Amino acid sequence: MAPAKKKAAKKPAKTAKGVVPVSLDSFKCRKTLKVGTKSYEYFSLKDAEKNGLKNISRLPYSLKVLLENLLRSEDGRSVTKADIEAMAKWLTRRKSTKEIAFRPARVLMQDFTGVPGVVDLAAMRDAMAAAGGNPDKINPLAPVDLVIDHSVMVDNFGAKDSFKKNVNVEYERNGERYEFLRWGSEAFNNLRVVPPGTGICHQVNLEYLAQTVWTKKEKRAAAGGKTKTVEVAYPDSLVGTDSHTTMVNGLSVLGWGVGGIEAEAAMLGQPISMLIPEVIGMKLTGKMAEGITATDLVLTVTEMLRARGVVGKFVEFYGPGLDHLSLEDQATLSNMAPEYGATCGFFPIDAETLKYLKATGRKKARVDLVEAYAKKQGMFRTSKSEDPIFTDSLHLELGDVVPSLAGPKRPQDRVALADIADSFAGSMVNEFKKADDGHKRAKVSGTDYTIGHGDVVIAAITSCTNTSNPSVLMAAGLVAQKANKLGLKTKPWVKPSLAPGSQVVTEYLKDAGLQKELDKLGFNLVGYGCTTCIGNSGPLPAPISKAIHDADLVATSVLSGNRNFEGRVSPDVRANYLASPPLVVAYALAGSVNVNLTKEPIGQDKKGNDVYLKDIWPSSLEVADAVRKSVTQKMFRERYADVFKGDPQWRKIKVTGGKTYDWNKKSTYVQNPPYFEGMTAEPAAVAPVQNARILGLFGDSITTDHISPAGSIKADSPAGDYLKKHKVKPADFNSYGSRRGNHEVMMRGTFANIRIKNQMVPGVEGGVTVHYPSGDAMPIYDAAMKYADAGNKLVVFGGKEYGTGSSRDWAAKGTKLLGVEAVIVESFERIHRSNLVGMGVLPLQFEEGTSWKKLGLNGSETVTITGNEKGIKPRMKLTLEITNDKGATKKVQVLCRIDTADEVDYYENGGILHFVLRNLMAS
Repeated sequence: MAPAKKKAAKKPAKTAKGVVPVSLDSFKCRKTLKVGTKSYEYFSLKDAEKNGLKNISRLPYSLKVLLENLLRSEDGRSVTKADIEAMAKWLTRRKSTKEIAFRPARVLMQDFTGVPGVVDLAAMRDAMAAAGGNPDKINPLAPVDLVIDHSVMVDNFGAKDSFKKNVNVEYERNGERYEFLRWGSEAFNNLRVVPPGTGICHQVNLEYLAQTVWTKKEKRAAAGGKTKTVEVAYPDSLVGTDSHTTMVNGLSVLGWGVGGIEAEAAMLGQPISMLIPEVIGMKLTGKMAEGITATDLVLTVTEMLRARGVVGKFVEFYGPGLDHLSLEDQATLSNMAPEYGATCGFFPIDAETLKYLKATGRKKARVDLVEAYAKKQGMFRTSKSEDPIFTDSLHLELGDVVPSLAGPKRPQDRVALADIADSFAGSMVNEFKKADDGHKRAKVSGTDYTIGHGDVVIAAITSCTNTSNPSVLMAAGLVAQKANKLGLKTKPWVKPSLAPGSQVVTEYLKDAGLQKELDKLGFNLVGYGCTTCIGNSGPLPAPISKAIHDADLVATSVLSGNRNFEGRVSPDVRANYLASPPLVVAYALAGSVNVNLTKEPIGQDKKGNDVYLKDIWPSSLEVADAVRKSVTQKMFRERYADVFKGDPQWRKIKVTGGKTYDWNKKSTYVQNPPYFEGMTAEPAAVAPVQNARILGLFGDSITTDHISPAGSIKADSPAGDYLKKHKVKPADFNSYGSRRGNHEVMMRGTFANIRIKNQMVPGVEGGVTVHYPSGDAMPIYDAAMKYADAGNKLVVFGGKEYGTGSSRDWAAKGTKLLGVEAVIVESFERIHRSNLVGMGVLPLQFEEGTSWKKLGLNGSETVTITGNEKGIKPRMKLTLEITNDKGATKKVQVLCRIDTADEVDYYENGGILHFVLRNLMAS
């Protein structure tokens, strides 16, 4: 196959320096909005409706945000007039197969996923300098906020100094990562880093970063060759590198979680490709009953929407019930969109939005702009607003919600509080296969107590779901207060913890006198961050852990989080229940899920009298009164006044390097990736794929969790070998997640999941393949390096739904670094397909009825790809020439799944980072 014709990077539009190309404005809707003394440019949906986009006022509010984004971004290439018209046509069928380009206003990252993003930016600067360019040109083009919140662990608990000790350990473990992020916060424009010990990224976003309506100053061409500056107003939107980015949908900010590659594309000014989604309306009516919490509501909604099936769809809440929900309640519902399967869970702007913006210290000018803009655009909901047109809708009467938990393994498996004991008994039989020993107890060494099946060993007030909501946190404090007054105590086998979403929570709990009440029960502050919900629960006391394992007990956790998958919270805990913060406190007192808290006593008071849950449960009026008295605007303003400054430990971190990073070659956490080695100013011709070897033959539903490195690093794995060679002890291996900034570790962990099944090695689980022509079985990484040494290109084959699950950047990055040129499957999950293109890997799809199995492949074959000799075109047909070890060749046609013109540019430049870098070199 002849090499493809060399194609230069697409040149940026020719404009005066700093001048931003404006929308083509096919629907003549660019207008001026005056608010107070300021004027803003905006794109009027009402004018667009008059000028050809019929009935768009009936679109769901979430789709209005997308439509405005397209109107403002119309350039005739990535966004066309036809794309915009497709939004109006959506109303006819209430669904669409049209793919559009969405440009979010900003990007939000947490530290696990943010480190590799900043690593890539730093590597781009090095490449720019090596090419003789100005490295200062490499900066995020969209605003990026990175919040360090995923690294704190609950190593210490139940004491006044737990927080201080945990922070010290966090800095010790993550010194190399934090040094790098500290440099990035100073080196890059448009990148802000929120230091450790501040809060969970989603709550910081809700309370401070999000603005509901965003503004940006842009230079415009003016008469006589001059320029003018205009300020553009548009809906706040974002993508985040955490699935629970959706929490900010409660503040009417459209956003969702994406993988690192999509986030990097967005921060480098590239659009995110997406289908115009179906929108499922969730109608809420009535009002929640006395004593019901937002957690009870969100678990009910999660159960309903999972049963309906909303994967890949938007969910939008509407109806008169919204008038009885606080914004924090709305944010709780939005937060769990990933658990009910939706892309987002959106609430429109209304009076509650304005009230919250004021209460959390946003400036008056911003609040006035949000109100004026939303009303002008038909994006402000009132009780008299006409219901939007939805693809489908569900209805929930809020008065029907009952106290609930979810578990023992999935967030959608809601169980009414009254049924928890019976439900756990059923799980013991059906889930855990322990029908005969439900009453077993085991002595805990060095103590005077025993533990048994169903005992609660972790009780954690944690996670972004609930710690943004003052009502449920105040309720937890009031339960503690009433319990202390009666003399109730936390059971001795329970590990209690409190990890609020922001420092404001500590302020109002202290002001209300409730933090000291929680402290008495062991719910001392352990850190500000995502702890128990992501598995950072820390170790249980050794005697309790030993008793659980020796007796093979099904221990439980109760946490106010959003994820409760088996093995996620703690390796010692097999049953995990999601619950509201006040119920977390209640179960710490009861010590077991075998107790029916609606009927049985939770404990005994000082006189030996039975105490029931109803005796310590606060009324809605008590909770509301505590919130009204103790949650103040002043707290938000003071706590966020110096949010980027950090504590003394952060400030004393030494920063090395200037515009480019001074890489520490001995670091096992952060290394300069090889993406840009040998890169030239113009892209080289795309090299042909000839006689490529097969690295893996995979079946259906291979997920990104199978492909991407995750979890602990095993001592006898290629990654473990690498760390041991670098003098890292197995006890200090940490996780793949913590080492995402080191490509050497991550590429060794790609395709290394313990459950992945490569059919080249039938009957074997794990990251193993067969190397040819030797015929030796070995780790996939080792085989890939042997092939690289021999100059062999590689391909991977898969089945249906390849790349399902969460978007994980290293599923594509690792594939590329192992030397894989093409992935050939029966069907792709959409985001992983685009990630492969973003890394310069060719995604190919078999025609219907064809598969590697039907072709009889065993992995010993070689593969040549033909048909792209004159270059790649979107969705073109290519041919595989597959030759077996006897020299016989089969030809089979495949569909090239490079779907758009922009993706062609990315692929022919070697990836999206190369494409952007070359454009910046040329500018």
